[in-house]
Amino acid sequence: MPTKDEFQEELRARFRRATERGASEIEVNSGELHRALGGYPADKHQMPTCCDVMHEETRVGDEVLSSPPSGRGASLTIRYKLPRR
Repeated sequence: MPTKDEFQEELRARFRRATERGASEIEVNSGELHRALGGYPADKHQMPTCCDVMHEETRVGDEVLSSPPSGRGASLTIRYKLPRR
């Protein structure tokens, strides 16, 4: 199962790649992020950890585009502004 550190590393790698392409924002979906690390869907997925990492990475100007009622599910999508510090 992916760890918090692995989710952080993958999310930051996505920020870096998008910035290198010249993007000014990137939309990230928790289910897609989780699948990229091979952890979803699965019986013991770490969706709450994935969503926590995504929320921790939000900054002023970022926008939550969709969120499950609990804030922790495969439908969480956040638009992050780039570049990131």
